[in-house]
Amino acid sequence: MTVTDNESRSTSLSEVLRAFDPAQEFAIPAGWTQGRTAYGGLTAALAVVAAQQTDGAPLPALRAAQFAFTAPATETMTVRARRLREGRSVTSVAVETRSGDSVAAQSTLIFAGARDSSVEHTLIPRPDVAGPQDCPSVGGRPGAQPSFTDQFERRIAGGAIPVTKAVEPEVLWWMRHRDAQGVDPAAALVALGDSLPPAAMTAFADWAPISTVMWSIDICADEAVDPTGWFLLRSTSAVSRGGYSYQTMEAWDADGQLVMTGTQTVAIFT
Repeated sequence: MTVTDNESRSTSLSEVLRAFDPAQEFAIPAGWTQGRTAYGGLTAALAVVAAQQTDGAPLPALRAAQFAFTAPATETMTVRARRLREGRSVTSVAVETRSGDSVAAQSTLIFAGARDSSVEHTLIPRPDVAGPQDCPSVGGRPGAQPSFTDQFERRIAGGAIPVTKAVEPEVLWWMRHRDAQGVDPAAALVALGDSLPPAAMTAFADWAPISTVMWSIDICADEAVDPTGWFLLRSTSAVSRGGYSYQTMEAWDADGQLVMTGTQTVAIFT
């Protein structure tokens, strides 16, 4: 059996995940694509959900994950998860996502319970910006922006705009799902975390293709996030050389708590 969605290009994350069954082939909704492949954040979120549904004891919180995007995910995909090891506090899960005859993504996810520790610090301050209600919207879907951007509300908090030949390649936007009601908080955060345009695009002189090769994240929220809330996302290109950009990423919730950090390798074709 194949899960299909032929009725709308605006299927929300909540609707997508209600229809997703890791035991079945999954048809990629048209409104969740970027170019010829599925949006990377959706592929990653499906890996989270598949991991959470593996047999065994209930998993603790998602703490870290690596997503290697190895081939385009087109039309349909299958998502298979298996637990690699279950320790007393840490469980490792591998997820293979296939599309057609190719492995589209290979993911490793780490679920771990909290530990008592005398070492606590947060040394990445949230940028001093206005709240989402006081920031301008990113209007429409200009230029070559992919269809998945319609799934999010977007407000410009700072940084630069794509395709402006920026000297300092940073994107800083408030983001939230248009509908993530009832979605697992970790899956919602992962689905949102890859939604910014890559920071290197602010240095582009014209629209050009990009492709994420590897995305690594660490979830550092003290408690489960509000999947329906606003998050301040920042992406900064640290190095761009040889056709690849290496960027750092952070996400803060509406209360100013740092909830996720990450790094990403992005292939650029300009």
